[in-house]
Amino acid sequence: MANKTARAGLTSIILLAAATVNAAAQNAPPKVTKIDGTLEADCLLDVHIDHLAEWVAAGHDPTKLVPVIEGLALKENYPDQVHAAIGDVHFHLRITKANESTWVDLLGAPTSLTRPVTFSVGIDNLAPFDSVIDRANPAQMVVIDVHYAVIAIVIVLFTIVAFLRLARKTNLIREPVPAAEVGGLGPYNLGRTQMAFWFLLICMSYISIWLITGALDTITASLLGLMGISAGTALGEAMIDADKTQSAENQVANLASQKQAVEQGLAEMQPQAGSADRQDIEETRTRLNQINRQLGKLATSRKSTRSRGFVCDILSGGADFSLHRFQICVWTVVLGVIFLSSVYNGLTMPEFSPTLLGLMGLSSGTYIGFKFPEKA
Repeated sequence: MANKTARAGLTSIILLAAATVNAAAQNAPPKVTKIDGTLEADCLLDVHIDHLAEWVAAGHDPTKLVPVIEGLALKENYPDQVHAAIGDVHFHLRITKANESTWVDLLGAPTSLTRPVTFSVGIDNLAPFDSVIDRANPAQMVVIDVHYAVIAIVIVLFTIVAFLRLARKTNLIREPVPAAEVGGLGPYNLGRTQMAFWFLLICMSYISIWLITGALDTITASLLGLMGISAGTALGEAMIDADKTQSAENQVANLASQKQAVEQGLAEMQPQAGSADRQDIEETRTRLNQINRQLGKLATSRKSTRSRGFVCDILSGGADFSLHRFQICVWTVVLGVIFLSSVYNGLTMPEFSPTLLGLMGLSSGTYIGFKFPEKA
């Protein structure tokens, strides 16, 4: 009888312990214990959560779970699939309007291809689940895919090297003056240099943003306006220079025609010159010397357009440095720095205000206006 009572007591203790363990298991909070896949924008990620089934059984909605990276919830990035019985949740890490700012915080100002991060999941605006992926055991989030990074670096380096080589050896951003006329390459052209500056800056920034976020539609309306201003500056400058070149060529042709006529008249006068005609001969020779001096000045002016170095060429429209050239260079550099800062920190192309674009247009218009009295 005593043995039966002891066995019954032991059975009660075992059942009570089992019930306690079962109750504790049911009340245990969910915990992220594993992730499978690539922690990267626009990639698939499988997350294993212990005690997810009990959490769902308590009346919670697993379809409202979102990834939480570095304590930042990816809003509206809900699961594609939920398998509560086995504790698996499948996410597609998307960049949307709702979580775009979060992705910028995570991916902006990159210093390497990957970065260590904490990871969990949770209901938006509530505390996330406990996770083994914490500061002591972080996951590696991919900022830039290494394969695409290598391809992009090759393209960017090839573009930059090709541009620098062509800029030094050809008239890509120089005045289109034949080398034979000036005894070397022509001077660097400010309008073409500015146009090339914005082209390279926007092109490289577009590639960088695409590498990190996968976004393709990143060119803003203000950038089109900025490119239009730089293209208009280069075009207006080219038209003015072409007009000056044509004017100089017409002047040379006119002087050459006058010289030929004077030389022919002088040749006819000299064989039969008497004392009365010597004054006419001297006057004709004086006129011939004047024409030769004018032709010499034009030839010297053409040779003086040879490049004197990049900085001197773009800041001077002749012999002296010009304030209007300095002004447009400074504003171009300032906007370029703002542009790079926006791309690097915010992963977006900057949206310049109409006032700022107007300021840039005013600088370009001033430069074009002062271009008229500069030497051809």
